[in-house]
Amino acid sequence: MSSKEIRKITTHQLQEMKKRREKISMLTAYDYSMAKILDEAGIDVVLVGDSASNVMAGNETTLPITLDNMIYHASSVVKAVKRAMVVVDIPFGYYQGNSEEALRSAIRIMKETGGHAVKMEGGVEIHESVRRIVNAGIPVMGHLGLTPQSIYKFGTYSVRAKGEAEARKLVADALLLQESGCFAIVLEKIPARLAAEVTSKLEIPVIGIGAGVEVDGQVLVTHDMLGISTQFQPRFLRRYAELGKLIKLAVENYIKDVKEMNFPNHSESY
Repeated sequence: MSSKEIRKITTHQLQEMKKRREKISMLTAYDYSMAKILDEAGIDVVLVGDSASNVMAGNETTLPITLDNMIYHASSVVKAVKRAMVVVDIPFGYYQGNSEEALRSAIRIMKETGGHAVKMEGGVEIHESVRRIVNAGIPVMGHLGLTPQSIYKFGTYSVRAKGEAEARKLVADALLLQESGCFAIVLEKIPARLAAEVTSKLEIPVIGIGAGVEVDGQVLVTHDMLGISTQFQPRFLRRYAELGKLIKLAVENYIKDVKEMNFPNHSESY
């Protein structure tokens, strides 16, 4: 393989990474510029998350974002990515009705964005839809634990599956999603011990967010970990930069230079 050849990340590659215990890195992106940076940095999976509803549109929950919105964001991301696998959330209201609706939504995403897979929240409630989509040739990533699309059902963003009954259901749901054809599962905000148990039971990769270190990989919302969005500060979030502060300072300096006629200077003029 030449140094210029890029090895594309696929479902098979992710499976091989789990087998050799190589951790999988995953971050969100919603636009061309950010996706290009993530891909060039070497991220394994780019998630076009319905968190765009919060980060890009300012909504309180992920529920308002539409399928058309997700297709717009995903098509922008795909144009930038050369190596990473691009996974696209099917938003709330576009797969819960029945498996036919779920398949139509998944097909639209794949055809109109060029994405590589879709992601869906839920366990036994969606397994028929997962089967139908996978049988159509579309890879599906599952999502269990804290499922933001169901926030009004649970009424809180607190840790899920702390009780025995809910923990057992989560394990059963994870096994069912694997049996239904999911190529990977996200576990969000559950006890680390339970996440480790699920990871050991499954043959497919498990990506955690607030699920401890004994999973097969990690995902965060990029705008959160870079300090661009600062209102969301859960325990599991590590900030790797404070870009919000840097951007604000840069804008303040720009405003000052404009007001004082220090920009543009002679060398910046024609």
